[in-house]
Amino acid sequence: MSELTNYQFTIKAYDQLGSLERILRVIRHRGGHLEKLQMQTAEHNTFVLNLVVTTKRSITSLQNQLAKLVDVITIE
Repeated sequence: MSELTNYQFTIKAYDQLGSLERILRVIRHRGGHLEKLQMQTAEHNTFVLNLVVTTKRSITSLQNQLAKLVDVITIE
């Protein structure tokens, strides 16, 4: 059985109607549990999310799925 691992990353995304909900839905569907979430609005109708996610699965799969969202600009 896999062990739970914490991952920290930052997402920059366009601030459109439903953007945050779509990002959180992908995290939930990919088996992630949010430990920490900090959101800050940025310039040019964008926002920055600082996340700590706990999951048993590979973080690469989660990040690849998040990158496919049209609202997501970068993931670091």
